[in-house]
Amino acid sequence: MTSDFQALHDRLAIEDLMSRYSLAIDTGRHDDLDDVFTSDAHIDYTEMGGPAGTYPEIKQWLASTLPMFTALLHINANPLVSVTGDTATARTICFTPMQFDSPDQKSRVLFCGLWYHDEFARTDRGWRITRRREEKCVDATVAVT
Repeated sequence: MTSDFQALHDRLAIEDLMSRYSLAIDTGRHDDLDDVFTSDAHIDYTEMGGPAGTYPEIKQWLASTLPMFTALLHINANPLVSVTGDTATARTICFTPMQFDSPDQKSRVLFCGLWYHDEFARTDRGWRITRRREEKCVDATVAVT
């Protein structure tokens, strides 16, 4: 492949990887995350109120926590991807409305805006995330009428 074609291919593969993360989270298909992260990836959700830990720990936390939401929608935009050989970094904004039923039985939506700071590695199975950190931009909860 020419270097221009390879650079485009790598960028699209990384953007697709980030979309597959969002789809796995939004559909509750947490095993699909095995094809998104390396087995030793470090994930830090602390700035948005979640934990930090290894991929297996975070996968378990996601599977036990996310079912409280009746609807999830991750919307990624403005990825800034930089590829250097077999490693890459990206900064991508994510807007995530998350619907849940509150104790007063009213449906509410938590609107989260954040930046993903990711590091990637090219593996024999394609690009995978090796590190993910969330940076909080905004969050607000509103009642749905």
